[in-house]
Amino acid sequence: MPFFLAVLPSVAAVAAFRFLRRCLTPPPHLPIPPPPLISPSTKPFSTNRLSSSSGTTMDGHRPSTLLLLAGKSAEENDLAQSLKSKTETLKLGGEEEEIRILLQHEMDSITPPTFNSQLYMDALSTSLFGRLLIWSPRLSSTHDLVSQNFSELPLGTVCITDIQFKGRGRAKNAWDSPEGCLLFSFTLQMEDGRKLPLLQYVVSLAVTEAINESCRAKGLPQLDVRIKWPNDLYLDGLKVGGILCTSTYRSKKFNVCSGIGLNLDNEKPTTCLNTTLQKWGSGTNRLTREDILAAFFNSFENLYEIFLIQGFQVLEELYYKTWLHSGQKVIIEEQHEGKSVEQIVVTVQGLTSSGYLLATDEDKKSYELHPDGNSFDFFKGLVRRKLG
Repeated sequence: MPFFLAVLPSVAAVAAFRFLRRCLTPPPHLPIPPPPLISPSTKPFSTNRLSSSSGTTMDGHRPSTLLLLAGKSAEENDLAQSLKSKTETLKLGGEEEEIRILLQHEMDSITPPTFNSQLYMDALSTSLFGRLLIWSPRLSSTHDLVSQNFSELPLGTVCITDIQFKGRGRAKNAWDSPEGCLLFSFTLQMEDGRKLPLLQYVVSLAVTEAINESCRAKGLPQLDVRIKWPNDLYLDGLKVGGILCTSTYRSKKFNVCSGIGLNLDNEKPTTCLNTTLQKWGSGTNRLTREDILAAFFNSFENLYEIFLIQGFQVLEELYYKTWLHSGQKVIIEEQHEGKSVEQIVVTVQGLTSSGYLLATDEDKKSYELHPDGNSFDFFKGLVRRKLG
């Protein structure tokens, strides 16, 4: 949904915040705050009895879900072959369906996939992320596939689908995603739980960098995609994407799954990247899912390495150039028994070390602001804590 804020005289956008007294920092093993994705679609896909619906097909066969596996090198192709031999152990988010796995060279006998894995692999230059690709024409959730099969998949594996019909958003909201979106999830591991809440910012930054690099590579105008804290992506005041990061703790490591939804060719319900480019007269030259996905991993792998070794503070300057909130004026409303007892105007300065919003009042007192966990729009329900 668009980001609406009231306006104060001669200042930036304003939002009202509640004051709730409670513990600020969640345990690091909890899910990182997720975003909503896009909008619903019910368009079916069927190729040689391949489906993603329950029940049986018209000819009485059990429906099956197609997974196409492709690797960057011989090593990843060997891993793909190994995964194919474990078909019976893979899970599909609770769907009672048969899984049909094909390798890249086995796709000749059916309709070609809509995602060109060879173009993607040719543009990929990573050493870990995105080197094993799982594509499906239609899935309940890419995030469920990689999270429920985490132990079976090599780290850095990416799953992409054309249509997703059981995607998840913040607070377990259900979000469906139509054809035309770039929809993917991938796996990674982290050891430092203190850095875990900041990972979503690295992912968000990598998406904006990937869009910029893809536009540069094709000689297209730069798209001013901005980050709305904590994990939404906006273009011209309209939401075009979001990031979902979840984690589980096992054997002293955090198993993390990151999911991204980005409006690429679906103009409805808000807008999309290629529609905006067409309005700017870019002709027939368009961004593709293959372009952005490869550019994302090329960027993310570099940013992630910096993040792990040097911390997020090294990336903050670049992040602040991309987000929407520097200098934003905000009204904090403290309530007691449901009644407003105090209002304070503060200015957003950046992020705290734990990843929440850092704000100061006119007396230069610092406050940490973070979501209360109830409001759909993060800027309509924040918790305040005075710092220092």
